[in-house]
Amino acid sequence: MAAERMSPALYDRIGVGYSGHRRPDPRIAAQVASALGPALTVLNVGAGTGSYEPADRDVVAVEPSAEMVRQRGPGAAPAVRAVAEHLPFRDGSFDATLAVLSIHHWPDWRRGLGEMRRVGRGSVVILTWDPEHPAFWLVQEYFPEILEVDRRIFPALAAVRSVLGPVEVQPVPVPADCTDGFLGGYWRRPERYLDAGARGAISAFAKLRNVGPGLERLEADLRSGRWESRHGALRTLPELDVGYRLLVAPPPPAALT
Repeated sequence: MAAERMSPALYDRIGVGYSGHRRPDPRIAAQVASALGPALTVLNVGAGTGSYEPADRDVVAVEPSAEMVRQRGPGAAPAVRAVAEHLPFRDGSFDATLAVLSIHHWPDWRRGLGEMRRVGRGSVVILTWDPEHPAFWLVQEYFPEILEVDRRIFPALAAVRSVLGPVEVQPVPVPADCTDGFLGGYWRRPERYLDAGARGAISAFAKLRNVGPGLERLEADLRSGRWESRHGALRTLPELDVGYRLLVAPPPPAALT
């Protein structure tokens, strides 16, 4: 069984070495930057170490974990220790607001989205995972408990629309050589999931009480060739849709007048 959501204290513990494995992928970064449109000022909520913060915009980061803030590079945007549900900014302070793979960790994601809408004048941009997607081999076959928990804590796209209104949904295919080691980042490199450092930068693993059985099955299947016989065709693909989605909610009509 796993804890449902990550606390800042837990991120302080697992965040050590996080930046070494969670380097932003330039292709995903380009998609995020495009979604932000002409926004010159951006608030990044649940910013972590600063992945996907566009260098050509005026960015402010919000991050509750001291360890994550510590690992932000010297040129990173200034970070404010706060949580999504209580953003310490005035109404309409930013051109756009952004959240990258963090909404599922917020204790009250609806309130967090409301806060993002409140402090932004323009679009709300969210990189998340669609809980209605079938996911991929790692969680289907080796760690089904991750899939079970993620389907509870990631909000359905329809639920996001109920808070933000109309939302454009863009698939975010994961490149085969993705430089960002999030859960689906190694779909074509199964051996990477056996590396403790790589797993330590993936919150889904940090929440599990016992990863041993799943790792043992994966290691045995790689050694025997069973994984290759079942999934070897994946090694020929340049990218794969494993359920990540970029949600772009334009400002409400009243904000455009």
